[in-house]
Amino acid sequence: MMKLESYVRVVNYYETDQMQVVHHSNYARYLEEARLHLMDQVGLSYDKLEEMGIIIPVLELHDYYTKSITYGDVIEIKPTIIKLSPVRFTLKYQILRSGTDEVLHTAQTSHAFVDTEFKPMNLKKTFPEVYGIFEELVEKEDVA
Repeated sequence: MMKLESYVRVVNYYETDQMQVVHHSNYARYLEEARLHLMDQVGLSYDKLEEMGIIIPVLELHDYYTKSITYGDVIEIKPTIIKLSPVRFTLKYQILRSGTDEVLHTAQTSHAFVDTEFKPMNLKKTFPEVYGIFEELVEKEDVA
């Protein structure tokens, strides 16, 4: 399995409030960006999955605010799949100050595998090769 890169980005001014602290509504975007980055690295871009008829909606989002993230901060997001079943999966995320071990935020999201009509899909049966890629990413993944 290839070594995956963390997602790194700079916090923009428009993502912050008057105190230059990231507004809570932006964390969902950061997590999605990191999730897309992870999927791209393993050849499962959302575009590709949607072309195959696989849609991955968010079922749950839990954020845990540890330290403020502010304008100009460079953050590194490490997503890891911690649970996988044929119909859903869960990721945990760590947002760090880039280049350090300082944890600024943690989060968790759960997602379903559905078809283009939003009916639940058994990914293991319908697309075993895609399910196999997800299996390789579960927890044991050491994200750089």
